[in-house]
Amino acid sequence: MQTTEIILPAVGEPESLELRVRDLPKPGPGQALVRVEASGVSFAEQQMRRGKYYDMPKFPFVPGYDLVGVIEELGPQGSGQHGPAVGQRVAALTKTGGWAGHVLLEAADLVPVPDGVSAAQAETLVTNGATAWRMLHRTAKVRAGDTIVVHGANGGVGSVLTQLARADGIRVIGTASARNQQAVAALGAEPLDYRHDLYARVRELAPQGVAAVFDHVGGEGIRDSWRMLAPGGTLVSYGSASTRDQSGNGTFTVLSLVARLALWNALPNGRSAHFFNLWAGKARNPHKYREELREDLTRVFALLRDGAIETRIDRVFPLREAAAALRHAESGTVVGKVVITPSGQDAA
Repeated sequence: MQTTEIILPAVGEPESLELRVRDLPKPGPGQALVRVEASGVSFAEQQMRRGKYYDMPKFPFVPGYDLVGVIEELGPQGSGQHGPAVGQRVAALTKTGGWAGHVLLEAADLVPVPDGVSAAQAETLVTNGATAWRMLHRTAKVRAGDTIVVHGANGGVGSVLTQLARADGIRVIGTASARNQQAVAALGAEPLDYRHDLYARVRELAPQGVAAVFDHVGGEGIRDSWRMLAPGGTLVSYGSASTRDQSGNGTFTVLSLVARLALWNALPNGRSAHFFNLWAGKARNPHKYREELREDLTRVFALLRDGAIETRIDRVFPLREAAAALRHAESGTVVGKVVITPSGQDAA
């Protein structure tokens, strides 16, 4: 069987992406052959093409942090009473490899997608939904009635995080640019322009501080996020978008941020700071990691199916136009998720 895939050959502009066709072997023990229906563009691919993503593979490789698809074939011991089945729509976190027509994956890593949820809808919630749910409920453990700050509330993770919080009765102050204020308000958040004395304006809305801040920006602004916290509050950092276009080593940037958060976390002031990594714990305890991820994504998919949250698809591109999709994702105009499908259309 042959598959079409997108290759990132080296550090370069989005237009450096290449299209290739190669042979795929049959699925081995515990593997599944998945026909990809949808993948997407995340901040990870934006950093990878700059050579700045922490723990990225060596060039060349196939980007694609996650995917949704249909199982076409299972290898030996790839199915069971509670395992995946041929013909089933599933989602998977891949870190790389999702920008392809077909992929081989470990069957244990696949999460069922419920009926009534399309491929593109589900795709918006794989990385973004798992990240948002786990930060909100497993890291910060925010409760109904609390107030939180979500930076970039119009973005992929931010828009999902905002909706999950509002569905649980949590007050959300959402930061965004001026042109995205209306979109943030439509999610149920109180919008603030991040460029205008943000710390002071957050303190006006929450004089005692907030229960949690979710910060994907990093850089020196992380200090204000820490200062926004109430006693007992939690800062969750999950990226360094502010340094995306800066020269230098991406690994050093992340490690510096982690070190700063660790120092703050050690201070005896009742507040805590964490760097969230979606892959943390998989190498140490893969079974527990898979079980928790399946549980979390299943909950998020159910909320979508039941109408408690909505997907936010900014635009859908065909696989052959992955370069244009990546370029658009970096434009600063995106609201929601940029999705890549084989044809540029959603699969119902």
